[in-house]
This record gives sequence, structure tokens and C-alpha cells, in this order.
Amino acid sequence: MLFTNRLKSNKGFVRAFKKGVYAANDAVVVYFVRNKTPYNNLGISVSKKIGNAVLRNRAKRIIRAAYRECEADIPIGYDMVFAAKPNINGKKSGDIAGFIKRRVIPAINKKALSK
Repeated sequence: MLFTNRLKSNKGFVRAFKKGVYAANDAVVVYFVRNKTPYNNLGISVSKKIGNAVLRNRAKRIIRAAYRECEADIPIGYDMVFAAKPNINGKKSGDIAGFIKRRVIPAINKKALSK
């Protein structure tokens, strides 16, 4: 990934969940918060409600692939946490990428302009 690091610390996840703005659809919720660095941090949260380990890992792969597809268009300097919903089973990475392009990127740009 070009401008992205992995978000690993619980502190980063909690900060995004509590202070971040979100955009959601039926398969995923994306929380994002400004991080004041020249790169993005990507975190993926998939609970056991999604299914067994195979389904959870598939959900993570789908989200990563969709993010990678849209990465060049996403503004830099944000912590982003993708939280999968149970409806992610059966979705393709193109569905999630379309959501990122239609809802997440405009939401980030709107938030950036309001500050």
C-alpha cells in the first residue's frame, strides 16, 4: 500500500471509534479521524458475529483489496478503521470499493473542508 501503515494499537482503534466521523452501508462501517502525519493508518475490525475464521479472514481480504483499489483517491493523513457487519458475507471487493468512492472519500473531503 502506497501511503498507508497498519493501525495496530488499541489506542488508535479506540480514538477512531470515539472521536472519529463515520460512514456506513449494509456491509461495513468506516470510522476516520485526522492523525497529523503524512500517511494513513488502516485498521480492520471483524468480530466473531461475522462467522468462523475462514469468513472473518475473507472479510479482511475483501476490505484490504477494496482499500488498495481506492488508495490513490483517499486523502492522506487519516486513521481509518473498517468495521465489518454480518452482511459482508457474499460481497465482493468491488462493492466495498464503490462504497469507499461514493461515500467515504466525499465524507472525508467534507470533514476536511469544515475545519
